[in-house]
Amino acid sequence: MSKLHTRAIVNPVAGGRSIYREWPRISKRLIEKGILFDYVYTEGIGHAIELAKAAADADYRYIIAVGGDGTVNEVVNGILNSTGANNTALGIVSAGTTCSFARSIGIPLNPFTSCNLLTSQNRLTIDVGILKYKSKGQQLQRFFVNEADVGFGATVVEASKKIPNYLGRKINYLPYFFGGFGSLLNYKNKRITIHVEDEAEEVCVCAMVVIANGTYFGGGMCLAPDAKPDDGLLDMVIFGDMGKSELMQVWPMTYKGRHISHNKVRLRKIRNVALHCSEQILVEADGELLGEGPISFSILPSALNIVV
Repeated sequence: MSKLHTRAIVNPVAGGRSIYREWPRISKRLIEKGILFDYVYTEGIGHAIELAKAAADADYRYIIAVGGDGTVNEVVNGILNSTGANNTALGIVSAGTTCSFARSIGIPLNPFTSCNLLTSQNRLTIDVGILKYKSKGQQLQRFFVNEADVGFGATVVEASKKIPNYLGRKINYLPYFFGGFGSLLNYKNKRITIHVEDEAEEVCVCAMVVIANGTYFGGGMCLAPDAKPDDGLLDMVIFGDMGKSELMQVWPMTYKGRHISHNKVRLRKIRNVALHCSEQILVEADGELLGEGPISFSILPSALNIVV
């Protein structure tokens, strides 16, 4: 097999199952662009990790993720856990509900428009975040490319996954809206111990701690306005001890990045941080709920090449 040959990994349920209907037209667009490729559908959570690892191990040197942030996250984890990680490029067809990572690195959010970049010779070498957490009693590790958060944001993701999302891409934000509203009614801020690098531990009451490699989050929120995916650093944004009404006032500010000026929001650049809470606290990464604390984050510099 030629090393120029391409594997497309397609999530048919992405974008509220829009991709199941749109893939024939997207596939035709790839052919029109002159891309020599084969493709495979994912069949459930975690499957794209297996498919991407197998492809990179089998000398595919260009892997295209067709889906949203969760699909991209899984494909990245497959590539980085393969024997061909250093020589494999990632392409992205923006086909999910939010595609926050694509927005962060300037890839068009329309699946057909994003196909136009896939034959580009331009490569962006980005850092990748490393998340360590617990799930079902096991200590696990996950790479993330755009963001991860602990606390309220992860609770919203958990709630949204319980709401059916067969609505198509254009109105598939509704599960997140209803999940967010329901979570806000019941959520209680957490007392979190934060240990940044070799500094002394800090204990604070927080609504949420965001660890960002990219700028955008959840469909257009500019949560980390200064984040750059290739600067060797992560941006930590701490939403402090806000009441429900205060959080509702701050949330609209995130779409313009104006929340950073709020007196209960702190931002700093870090390379690693550990978070601990005496009660259960959830963590998500790139829009996927993963597990719970204790949690640590670190940065893997210049780890992934993306076609842009």
